[in-house]
Amino acid sequence: MARAGRVYLDWNATTPLRPEARAAMIAAMDVAGNPSSVHAEGRAAKALIERARGQVAAALGAEGSDIVFVSGATEAAALACAGRGLVCAGIEHEAVSAWCEEALVPDAEGRVAVADPGRTALQLANSETGVVQALPEGLAVSDLTQGFGKIPFAFDWSGVAMGIVSAHKLGGPKGIGALVIRRGLDISPQLKGGGQEMGRRAGTENLIGIAGFGAAAEAAARDLADGLWERVAGIRNVLDSALSGGESGTISVGHGAPRLPNTLCLVTPGWKGETQVMQMDLAGFAVSAGSACSSGKVRASRVLRAMGLDEVAAASAMRVSLGPDTAEADVMRFAEVWAAARDRARARMG
Repeated sequence: MARAGRVYLDWNATTPLRPEARAAMIAAMDVAGNPSSVHAEGRAAKALIERARGQVAAALGAEGSDIVFVSGATEAAALACAGRGLVCAGIEHEAVSAWCEEALVPDAEGRVAVADPGRTALQLANSETGVVQALPEGLAVSDLTQGFGKIPFAFDWSGVAMGIVSAHKLGGPKGIGALVIRRGLDISPQLKGGGQEMGRRAGTENLIGIAGFGAAAEAAARDLADGLWERVAGIRNVLDSALSGGESGTISVGHGAPRLPNTLCLVTPGWKGETQVMQMDLAGFAVSAGSACSSGKVRASRVLRAMGLDEVAAASAMRVSLGPDTAEADVMRFAEVWAAARDRARARMG
């Protein structure tokens, strides 16, 4: 993807648009009706939305009536968390932690123990470290965004009351997501007006985005069932072994915990993350220093600080995140370039 010769290794920030999503979106552009209209054109638009709702629900292991389409994970987090007095840990995405008291402390591997699930928000998987949490029964809210489509998960079996998902993390378009709500649970809409989305989120639906989300979710579920992420995990593990531990001076964050199959967070204390990202960008590789929503700011990773790393180490992180079609040869080429740059940096640091 991207410019010729470049290698994209930042899938946790956003993914390429899947062909299935693109096709569904183009088809939806030709549907003229408002989904709330009762005439034939409106019913056609409504049918597209309900088809996509079913696709997303099936991929999540939920029912169609559980899915509320919103503008993205940030809106879903606000709808789920605002005014509820929830607690969370400092590893949560800022879209969640903005509504919670950061009262929980993760262990050194990034895992969080929950004492009161009904008052807690806990992510399924972390975008920076890839660490996967064991979600307790009765959990109030879970950010499912990074795990959805990469690891097995069924909302109906999870015991989670509400889950947050986003389309562009699994091959769908940006600007569309969903809140998954356990049946029988009432919430107060934040956007009020019409009765769209079963009265939970007013506003004319983003028909094109929803159609793309549904198609992407269906394709992502198929990839997961076909074992594509097992191949990705194998490449990630080879990369991890090649670049961390021993005399390398590099720490593999979360190595001792369950992780997403595609994510590797490496810390080389003293070699700033933003410097690594710029050097790799010039070399033709797209990587990240952390969450895409905060990595443009020059600061230490709040996730790594919450896990107990000091300021210098937390500012020295580099994240590689792979996709189902990432080529092993490209990853190994990246390993050579990055390791050489690290060795030069360490030599300068003495």
